[in-house]
Amino acid sequence: MNPNEYRKMRELEDHYWWFISRRELALTLLDKHLRSSKSAMLDVGCGTGAVLTELEKRGKAVGVDLSHDALTFSKERGLNHLVYANAEQLPFGNAQFDAVISLDTIEHVPDHESAAAEIYRVLKPGGVFVMNVPAFNWLWGPHDVALMHQRRYTTQKVRELLEMQGFQIEKLSYSVFFLFPAVMLRRLTEKFQKGDAKVKLPQFSAGTNQLLTKLMRAESRLFQSLNLPWGSSVVCVAQKPNITATKIVK
Repeated sequence: MNPNEYRKMRELEDHYWWFISRRELALTLLDKHLRSSKSAMLDVGCGTGAVLTELEKRGKAVGVDLSHDALTFSKERGLNHLVYANAEQLPFGNAQFDAVISLDTIEHVPDHESAAAEIYRVLKPGGVFVMNVPAFNWLWGPHDVALMHQRRYTTQKVRELLEMQGFQIEKLSYSVFFLFPAVMLRRLTEKFQKGDAKVKLPQFSAGTNQLLTKLMRAESRLFQSLNLPWGSSVVCVAQKPNITATKIVK
């Protein structure tokens, strides 16, 4: 990702509605599916550290990123368990983590199948993977170019990617459902704008930002019971099968 985008992320991710809602949804799903209160967790593509900060409150957490800029911002938060590494070759032994979280990272990886395989490898049997990626290739535009995306996804593509590696899908849905028409209009309009590709996040008043955050929290509650039919992101919870436990049950 462009180094300037990490600077923007650090400035916005603690208070901008989109970052807040993405983080809160992922952590809610993680808490729902984690089986241990003292878990070992890995944040693949930890960025500037907002999610990793929350994971450290839940147990032992390690952040991985391929950007020195991102890791520098994470260190400035006081985070120390940081590793410079590629998601396609994670520098950890087999079955080390109870949970892996990766928010808007897999779309950056050239070989996303290798990244999924590596995440599967480092998870313990019964371990949980929470994943968020951008949706629909027809939304591709300057936003994706500026962020150095490789692709966008559908729920079916995410299912195929993860099941190919052996994951069991626990939850798979689109998100940013209520605001999808506005996001769609903006992305399609950007396709016709001239100039260098840039990420252009709309700026809102504090009051509007709070209203959008509340709307997304209402969507998050709906998300827990329904699979939403559209949205600008795909969210998935997957599990590495616990083969031993399965054999005992049989």
